[in-house]
Amino acid sequence: MKAERIAVLTSGGDAPGMNAAIRAVVRTAKAKAEKENRTIEVVGIRHGYNGLVNIGEIIQATGGYDIENDPQKNAILMELRTVSGIIHKGGTMLYTARSNRFRTPQGVALGKLACKVLNIKGIVVIGGDGSFAGANDLCTGEDAVHCIGIPGTIDNDIRCTEYTIGFDTAMNTAMEMTDKIRDTMEAHDRCCIIEVMGRNAGDLALYTGIAVGATAVLIPEKVNTMEDVVNEVSDRIEETRKTGKEYFIIVAAEGVSFKLGISTQTIANAIELKIKEIIKRERESLSELERKALEVEDIEEKTRVTVLGHVQRGGCPTARDRAVASQMGNHAVELLLEGQSAKIVIMKDGRITNCDFALSRKDAPAKPFDEKFYAVAHELSI
Repeated sequence: MKAERIAVLTSGGDAPGMNAAIRAVVRTAKAKAEKENRTIEVVGIRHGYNGLVNIGEIIQATGGYDIENDPQKNAILMELRTVSGIIHKGGTMLYTARSNRFRTPQGVALGKLACKVLNIKGIVVIGGDGSFAGANDLCTGEDAVHCIGIPGTIDNDIRCTEYTIGFDTAMNTAMEMTDKIRDTMEAHDRCCIIEVMGRNAGDLALYTGIAVGATAVLIPEKVNTMEDVVNEVSDRIEETRKTGKEYFIIVAAEGVSFKLGISTQTIANAIELKIKEIIKRERESLSELERKALEVEDIEEKTRVTVLGHVQRGGCPTARDRAVASQMGNHAVELLLEGQSAKIVIMKDGRITNCDFALSRKDAPAKPFDEKFYAVAHELSI
Protein backbone atom coordinates (compact mmCIF):
# COMPACT_ATOMS: atom_id res chain seq x y z
CA MET A 1 0.00 0.00 0.00
CA LYS A 2 1.44 3.35 -1.05
CA ALA A 3 2.00 5.76 1.83
CA GLU A 4 0.17 9.08 1.97
CA ARG A 5 2.22 11.98 3.23
CA ILE A 6 1.23 15.08 5.11
CA ALA A 7 3.53 17.65 6.68
CA VAL A 8 3.50 20.04 9.61
CA LEU A 9 5.48 23.22 10.20
CA THR A 10 5.56 26.14 12.62
CA SER A 11 6.07 29.65 11.32
CA GLY A 12 6.49 33.18 12.68
CA GLY A 13 6.77 33.87 16.40
CA ASP A 14 6.71 30.86 18.70
CA ALA A 15 3.87 30.36 21.16
CA PRO A 16 3.49 27.97 24.11
CA GLY A 17 1.35 25.05 22.99
CA MET A 18 2.82 24.68 19.51
CA ASN A 19 4.46 21.41 20.57
CA ALA A 20 1.11 20.12 21.78
CA ALA A 21 -0.37 20.90 18.36
CA ILE A 22 2.51 19.14 16.56
CA ARG A 23 2.03 16.11 18.79
CA ALA A 24 -1.69 16.06 18.03
CA VAL A 25 -1.07 16.24 14.27
CA VAL A 26 1.31 13.28 14.30
CA ARG A 27 -0.73 11.09 16.63
CA THR A 28 -4.05 11.86 14.95
CA ALA A 29 -2.59 10.92 11.56
CA LYS A 30 -1.24 7.65 12.92
CA ALA A 31 -4.51 6.83 14.71
CA LYS A 32 -6.56 7.54 11.59
CA ALA A 33 -4.21 5.42 9.50
CA GLU A 34 -4.62 2.43 11.78
CA LYS A 35 -8.38 2.85 12.08
CA GLU A 36 -8.92 3.22 8.32
CA ASN A 37 -6.27 0.71 7.22
CA ARG A 38 -4.16 3.40 5.54
CA THR A 39 -0.47 4.24 5.62
CA ILE A 40 0.07 7.88 6.52
CA GLU A 41 3.51 9.39 6.97
CA VAL A 42 4.04 12.72 8.68
CA VAL A 43 6.94 14.94 7.68
CA GLY A 44 8.09 17.68 10.02
CA ILE A 45 9.43 20.73 8.16
CA ARG A 46 12.01 22.54 10.30
CA HIS A 47 12.48 26.31 10.54
CA GLY A 48 9.12 27.11 8.96
CA TYR A 49 8.90 28.04 5.31
CA ASN A 50 12.68 28.44 5.21
CA GLY A 51 12.89 24.65 5.47
CA LEU A 52 10.64 24.21 2.44
CA VAL A 53 12.62 26.74 0.41
CA ASN A 54 15.90 25.08 1.39
CA ILE A 55 14.60 21.70 0.25
CA GLY A 56 13.45 23.24 -3.04
CA GLU A 57 16.91 24.70 -3.62
CA ILE A 58 18.54 21.35 -2.91
CA ILE A 59 16.21 19.69 -5.44
CA GLN A 60 17.04 22.33 -8.05
CA ALA A 61 20.76 21.83 -7.47
CA THR A 62 20.86 18.02 -7.22
CA GLY A 63 17.69 16.78 -8.87
CA GLY A 64 16.36 15.12 -5.71
CA TYR A 65 16.09 15.15 -1.93
CA ASP A 66 16.79 12.48 0.68
CA ILE A 67 15.30 13.23 4.08
CA GLU A 68 17.60 10.80 5.86
CA ASN A 69 20.79 12.25 4.39
CA ASP A 70 20.10 15.99 4.55
CA PRO A 71 22.93 17.39 6.74
CA GLN A 72 20.80 20.48 7.51
CA LYS A 73 17.84 18.30 8.54
CA ASN A 74 15.33 20.60 6.86
CA ALA A 75 12.76 17.80 7.21
CA ILE A 76 12.29 14.80 9.47
CA LEU A 77 9.97 11.80 9.40
CA MET A 78 7.82 11.87 12.53
CA GLU A 79 6.59 8.80 14.39
CA LEU A 80 4.62 8.32 17.60
CA ARG A 81 7.74 8.40 19.74
CA THR A 82 9.14 11.44 17.92
CA VAL A 83 6.56 13.55 19.72
CA SER A 84 6.82 11.88 23.13
CA GLY A 85 7.59 14.19 26.04
CA ILE A 86 6.97 17.48 24.21
CA ILE A 87 3.43 18.41 25.25
CA HIS A 88 4.69 20.28 28.34
CA LYS A 89 7.47 22.18 26.57
CA GLY A 90 7.38 25.75 25.28
CA GLY A 91 8.84 26.77 21.95
CA THR A 92 8.57 24.36 19.03
CA MET A 93 10.51 21.17 18.38
CA LEU A 94 10.39 21.97 14.65
CA TYR A 95 11.89 25.43 15.19
CA THR A 96 10.40 28.47 13.52
CA ALA A 97 11.34 31.48 11.43
CA ARG A 98 9.97 34.37 9.43
CA SER A 99 10.93 33.69 5.84
CA ASN A 100 11.49 36.66 3.52
CA ARG A 101 12.42 34.26 0.71
CA PHE A 102 9.04 32.58 0.85
CA ARG A 103 7.29 35.91 0.37
CA THR A 104 8.51 35.97 -3.24
CA PRO A 105 6.96 34.03 -6.16
CA GLN A 106 10.28 32.22 -6.54
CA GLY A 107 10.20 31.14 -2.90
CA VAL A 108 6.64 29.84 -3.17
CA ALA A 109 7.59 27.92 -6.32
CA LEU A 110 10.49 26.30 -4.47
CA GLY A 111 8.15 25.35 -1.62
CA LYS A 112 5.72 23.73 -4.05
CA LEU A 113 8.60 21.90 -5.74
CA ALA A 114 9.69 20.53 -2.34
CA CYS A 115 6.18 19.25 -1.65
CA LYS A 116 5.89 17.69 -5.11
CA VAL A 117 9.16 15.78 -4.88
CA LEU A 118 8.46 14.67 -1.30
CA ASN A 119 4.93 13.62 -2.32
CA ILE A 120 3.41 15.82 0.38
CA LYS A 121 -0.32 16.15 -0.26
CA GLY A 122 -1.16 18.49 2.57
CA ILE A 123 0.48 20.71 5.18
CA VAL A 124 -0.65 21.83 8.62
CA VAL A 125 0.72 25.34 9.22
CA ILE A 126 0.86 26.55 12.83
CA GLY A 127 1.33 30.31 13.19
CA GLY A 128 -0.26 33.71 12.74
CA ASP A 129 -1.79 35.71 9.91
CA GLY A 130 1.55 36.02 8.07
CA SER A 131 1.93 32.25 8.19
CA PHE A 132 -1.58 31.83 6.80
CA ALA A 133 -0.81 34.24 3.96
CA GLY A 134 2.09 31.96 3.03
CA ALA A 135 -0.13 28.89 3.28
CA ASN A 136 -2.67 30.57 1.02
CA ASP A 137 0.06 31.04 -1.61
CA LEU A 138 0.95 27.35 -1.33
CA CYS A 139 -2.58 26.13 -1.83
CA THR A 140 -3.43 28.24 -4.87
CA GLY A 141 -2.22 28.23 -8.46
CA GLU A 142 -0.22 25.56 -10.26
CA ASP A 143 1.01 22.58 -8.18
CA ALA A 144 -1.18 23.69 -5.28
CA VAL A 145 -0.74 21.88 -1.97
CA HIS A 146 -3.63 21.45 0.46
CA CYS A 147 -3.07 23.60 3.55
CA ILE A 148 -4.80 23.84 6.93
CA GLY A 149 -3.88 26.54 9.44
CA ILE A 150 -3.77 26.42 13.23
CA PRO A 151 -3.66 29.82 15.01
CA GLY A 152 -0.59 30.00 17.24
CA THR A 153 0.25 33.47 18.59
CA ILE A 154 0.31 34.88 22.12
CA ASP A 155 -1.35 38.13 20.98
CA ASN A 156 -4.74 36.48 20.31
CA ASP A 157 -4.98 38.75 17.27
CA ILE A 158 -6.25 36.41 14.53
CA ARG A 159 -9.45 38.02 13.29
CA CYS A 160 -11.53 34.89 12.74
CA THR A 161 -10.97 33.05 16.03
CA GLU A 162 -11.84 33.74 19.64
CA TYR A 163 -8.67 32.07 20.86
CA THR A 164 -5.13 31.44 19.68
CA ILE A 165 -2.66 28.90 21.05
CA GLY A 166 -0.28 30.49 23.56
CA PHE A 167 -2.51 33.30 24.78
CA ASP A 168 -3.41 31.76 28.13
CA THR A 169 0.21 30.89 28.95
CA ALA A 170 1.46 34.35 28.00
CA MET A 171 -1.26 35.98 30.09
CA ASN A 172 -0.32 33.90 33.12
CA THR A 173 3.37 34.68 32.61
CA ALA A 174 2.63 38.41 32.39
CA MET A 175 0.46 38.18 35.50
CA GLU A 176 3.17 36.40 37.50
CA MET A 177 5.86 38.88 36.44
CA THR A 178 3.62 41.84 37.26
CA ASP A 179 2.79 40.41 40.69
CA LYS A 180 6.52 40.38 41.46
CA ILE A 181 7.01 43.93 40.22
CA ARG A 182 4.05 45.06 42.31
CA ASP A 183 5.93 44.11 45.49
CA THR A 184 8.75 46.56 44.85
CA MET A 185 6.43 49.30 43.55
CA GLU A 186 4.38 49.04 46.72
CA ALA A 187 7.50 49.11 48.88
CA HIS A 188 8.58 52.41 47.29
CA ASP A 189 5.14 53.98 46.66
CA ARG A 190 5.89 54.19 42.97
CA CYS A 191 4.13 53.93 39.64
CA CYS A 192 5.18 51.38 37.03
CA ILE A 193 4.09 50.81 33.46
CA ILE A 194 4.29 47.14 32.50
CA GLU A 195 4.58 46.78 28.73
CA VAL A 196 3.28 43.49 27.37
CA MET A 197 3.16 42.19 23.82
CA GLY A 198 0.28 42.94 21.48
CA ARG A 199 1.03 45.24 18.57
CA ASN A 200 -2.36 45.07 16.87
CA ALA A 201 -4.56 43.75 19.67
CA GLY A 202 -4.80 44.61 23.34
CA ASP A 203 -6.19 41.31 24.62
CA LEU A 204 -3.03 40.36 26.48
CA ALA A 205 -2.83 43.73 28.22
CA LEU A 206 -6.55 43.81 29.01
CA TYR A 207 -6.75 40.34 30.54
CA THR A 208 -3.48 40.81 32.41
CA GLY A 209 -4.61 44.21 33.67
CA ILE A 210 -7.78 42.78 35.17
CA ALA A 211 -5.89 39.83 36.65
CA VAL A 212 -3.38 42.06 38.46
CA GLY A 213 -5.80 44.80 39.47
CA ALA A 214 -4.06 47.46 37.36
CA THR A 215 -4.92 51.10 37.94
CA ALA A 216 -5.15 51.58 34.18
CA VAL A 217 -4.95 49.47 31.04
CA LEU A 218 -3.64 50.96 27.80
CA ILE A 219 -4.51 49.17 24.56
CA PRO A 220 -4.29 50.23 20.91
CA GLU A 221 -8.03 49.84 20.38
CA LYS A 222 -8.78 52.65 22.87
CA VAL A 223 -6.02 55.25 22.51
CA ASN A 224 -5.81 58.16 20.08
CA THR A 225 -3.32 60.73 21.36
CA MET A 226 -0.59 60.85 23.97
CA GLU A 227 -2.38 63.72 25.71
CA ASP A 228 -5.51 61.60 26.11
CA VAL A 229 -3.47 58.70 27.51
CA VAL A 230 -1.58 60.84 30.02
CA ASN A 231 -4.70 62.70 31.18
CA GLU A 232 -6.73 59.51 31.56
CA VAL A 233 -4.03 57.76 33.58
CA SER A 234 -3.22 60.78 35.76
CA ASP A 235 -6.92 61.43 36.47
CA ARG A 236 -7.27 57.80 37.50
CA ILE A 237 -4.23 58.04 39.76
CA GLU A 238 -5.48 61.25 41.36
CA GLU A 239 -8.86 59.68 42.16
CA THR A 240 -7.21 56.55 43.52
CA ARG A 241 -4.79 58.52 45.71
CA LYS A 242 -7.81 60.07 47.44
CA THR A 243 -8.72 56.59 48.70
CA GLY A 244 -5.27 56.16 50.25
CA LYS A 245 -3.43 54.19 47.59
CA GLU A 246 0.07 55.43 46.76
CA TYR A 247 1.50 52.88 44.31
CA PHE A 248 0.15 52.18 40.86
CA ILE A 249 0.45 49.48 38.20
CA ILE A 250 -0.38 50.37 34.60
CA VAL A 251 -0.45 47.62 31.98
CA ALA A 252 0.17 48.76 28.40
CA ALA A 253 0.16 46.82 25.16
CA GLU A 254 3.23 47.49 22.98
CA GLY A 255 0.81 48.50 20.24
CA VAL A 256 0.05 51.74 22.09
CA SER A 257 3.55 53.11 21.53
CA PHE A 258 3.49 51.95 17.90
CA LYS A 259 0.13 53.62 17.29
CA LEU A 260 1.20 56.91 18.93
CA GLY A 261 4.68 56.85 17.42
CA ILE A 262 6.40 57.33 20.78
CA SER A 263 8.13 55.09 23.29
CA THR A 264 6.49 53.75 26.44
CA GLN A 265 9.23 55.56 28.38
CA THR A 266 8.08 58.88 26.88
CA ILE A 267 4.56 58.15 28.09
CA ALA A 268 5.95 57.26 31.52
CA ASN A 269 7.90 60.52 31.73
CA ALA A 270 4.77 62.54 30.98
CA ILE A 271 2.76 60.60 33.57
CA GLU A 272 5.52 61.17 36.12
CA LEU A 273 5.27 64.95 35.66
CA LYS A 274 1.50 64.75 36.10
CA ILE A 275 1.85 62.76 39.32
CA LYS A 276 4.24 65.36 40.72
CA GLU A 277 1.67 68.05 39.92
CA ILE A 278 -0.99 66.02 41.70
CA ILE A 279 1.19 65.69 44.81
CA LYS A 280 1.95 69.42 44.79
CA ARG A 281 -1.78 70.21 44.68
CA GLU A 282 -2.35 67.78 47.54
CA ARG A 283 0.30 69.54 49.63
CA GLU A 284 -1.19 72.93 48.91
CA SER A 285 -4.39 71.78 50.59
CA LEU A 286 -2.55 70.87 53.79
CA SER A 287 -2.23 73.05 56.85
CA GLU A 288 0.90 75.19 57.27
CA LEU A 289 2.22 72.82 59.94
CA GLU A 290 1.70 69.79 57.72
CA ARG A 291 3.40 71.50 54.78
CA LYS A 292 6.43 72.40 56.90
CA ALA A 293 6.78 68.77 57.93
CA LEU A 294 7.01 67.83 54.25
CA GLU A 295 9.25 70.67 53.05
CA VAL A 296 12.41 68.71 53.73
CA GLU A 297 11.25 65.98 51.39
CA ASP A 298 11.57 66.31 47.62
CA ILE A 299 8.87 64.81 45.47
CA GLU A 300 10.56 61.69 44.12
CA GLU A 301 7.58 60.12 42.44
CA LYS A 302 9.35 58.05 39.78
CA THR A 303 7.39 56.25 37.08
CA ARG A 304 9.22 53.12 36.00
CA VAL A 305 8.83 51.12 32.80
CA THR A 306 9.28 47.36 32.67
CA VAL A 307 9.14 45.73 29.25
CA LEU A 308 8.36 42.04 29.76
CA GLY A 309 9.45 41.18 26.23
CA HIS A 310 10.09 37.63 25.07
CA VAL A 311 9.67 36.06 28.50
CA GLN A 312 5.97 36.04 27.55
CA ARG A 313 6.59 33.59 24.73
CA GLY A 314 8.43 31.02 26.78
CA GLY A 315 7.64 28.57 29.53
CA CYS A 316 5.51 25.47 29.93
CA PRO A 317 2.09 25.87 28.30
CA THR A 318 -0.90 25.98 30.61
CA ALA A 319 -3.49 23.22 30.70
CA ARG A 320 -5.79 25.30 28.51
CA ASP A 321 -3.16 25.85 25.83
CA ARG A 322 -2.24 22.17 25.81
CA ALA A 323 -5.87 21.11 25.54
CA VAL A 324 -6.89 23.62 22.87
CA ALA A 325 -3.73 22.94 20.83
CA SER A 326 -4.46 19.22 20.97
CA GLN A 327 -8.04 19.75 19.80
CA MET A 328 -6.95 22.03 16.99
CA GLY A 329 -4.21 19.68 15.82
CA ASN A 330 -6.66 16.80 15.75
CA HIS A 331 -9.24 18.77 13.74
CA ALA A 332 -6.59 20.00 11.28
CA VAL A 333 -5.64 16.44 10.32
CA GLU A 334 -9.30 15.48 9.98
CA LEU A 335 -9.77 18.33 7.52
CA LEU A 336 -6.72 17.35 5.47
CA LEU A 337 -7.76 13.71 5.26
CA GLU A 338 -11.22 14.83 4.10
CA GLY A 339 -9.53 16.65 1.22
CA GLN A 340 -10.19 20.12 2.62
CA SER A 341 -7.83 23.03 1.98
CA ALA A 342 -7.42 26.77 2.65
CA LYS A 343 -9.08 26.39 6.06
CA ILE A 344 -8.11 27.65 9.50
CA VAL A 345 -9.02 25.73 12.62
CA ILE A 346 -10.67 28.21 14.96
CA MET A 347 -12.57 28.54 18.20
CA LYS A 348 -16.07 29.98 17.88
CA ASP A 349 -18.53 30.14 20.76
CA GLY A 350 -16.12 27.99 22.73
CA ARG A 351 -16.13 25.16 20.18
CA ILE A 352 -13.48 24.01 17.69
CA THR A 353 -14.54 24.54 14.07
CA ASN A 354 -12.99 26.04 10.92
CA CYS A 355 -13.24 28.91 8.46
CA ASP A 356 -11.69 30.06 5.18
CA PHE A 357 -8.20 31.59 5.02
CA ALA A 358 -9.74 34.80 3.69
CA LEU A 359 -11.30 35.56 7.08
CA SER A 360 -7.85 35.84 8.71
CA ARG A 361 -6.52 38.50 6.36
CA LYS A 362 -5.85 41.98 7.69
CA ASP A 363 -8.52 43.40 5.40
CA ALA A 364 -11.13 40.97 6.76
CA PRO A 365 -13.73 42.18 9.29
CA ALA A 366 -12.10 42.90 12.64
CA LYS A 367 -12.80 40.75 15.64
CA PRO A 368 -15.41 42.50 17.82
CA PHE A 369 -13.82 44.42 20.69
CA ASP A 370 -15.22 43.50 24.09
CA GLU A 371 -16.33 46.93 25.35
CA LYS A 372 -18.00 45.38 28.40
CA PHE A 373 -14.82 43.67 29.53
CA TYR A 374 -12.89 46.91 29.05
CA ALA A 375 -15.48 48.70 31.17
CA VAL A 376 -15.07 46.06 33.89
CA ALA A 377 -11.32 46.72 33.96
CA HIS A 378 -12.00 50.42 34.54
CA GLU A 379 -14.65 49.89 37.21
CA LEU A 380 -12.52 47.49 39.23
CA SER A 381 -9.32 49.53 39.09
CA ILE A 382 -10.28 52.18 41.67
